[in-house]
Amino acid sequence: NELAVRFKEFELLQLLLTHAGEVVSRADIFEQVWGTDWLGDTRTLDVHIRWLREKLEDDPSNPRFIQTVRNVGYRLVLGA
Repeated sequence: NELAVRFKEFELLQLLLTHAGEVVSRADIFEQVWGTDWLGDTRTLDVHIRWLREKLEDDPSNPRFIQTVRNVGYRLVLGA
């Protein structure tokens, strides 16, 4: 199946895939996907994660693949 994603969604998914099973911190995501260490407004990241979950998850409100690690970042779990 093909998955249509925006460019930033692709970069975010690629980063999570590269570190599958590991927690990627919000700071690392901002630095590697947006090219900044600015964490003043993290809603951008939250929105992109939500968009990816809507495309990948059967139940985006109860994600199996893109998991939130509270106060740290996100982890992609494959084979969940």
